[in-house]
Amino acid sequence: MLTKYEEKMQKTLDNLDREYNSIRAGRANPHVLDRIKVDYYGSPTPLQQVGNISVPDPRTIVIQPWETSMLKPVEKAIQTSDVGINPSNDGKVIRLVFPELTEERRKDLAKDVKKKGESAKVALRNIRRDANDFLKKAQKNGDITEDDQKDQLDKMQKMTDKYVKKVDDAVASKSQEIMTV
Repeated sequence: MLTKYEEKMQKTLDNLDREYNSIRAGRANPHVLDRIKVDYYGSPTPLQQVGNISVPDPRTIVIQPWETSMLKPVEKAIQTSDVGINPSNDGKVIRLVFPELTEERRKDLAKDVKKKGESAKVALRNIRRDANDFLKKAQKNGDITEDDQKDQLDKMQKMTDKYVKKVDDAVASKSQEIMTV
């Protein structure tokens, strides 16, 4: 009965993880490039599909397009994206060198992480509200008994608490990662 609501809560958590993967934490993470699309012969193509992406050291990402003709389009796609790093092109590969984050920038990122976490919690509470409304209607229509409704409402609250704790853990983990120098 509550399966579809748990699936929605899991999707909310997965979405938060994807958002956190795209936040630069001072070290090179290839996931910051996940949303970048490159003009590949007229069609927008994910960057991962036009070349090899590697992380040779903690501060550098190297992108080696499978075709050298793709160097310029890849470079342009990175420059117009929200990554905030200028790519350097040596004719064979593109390098993205991540600068050391300042203390102020780390604090801003940590605030952003908390804000995204709060948004996820609001989404979880909205899902709980939808489930509770569904259960109340079902009880009113005589589909379930009052005891069943109480049990299901209790299960829904426990499920919400579990997912809110997962969000809190994700926020704490990402904040620590950002603040670690």
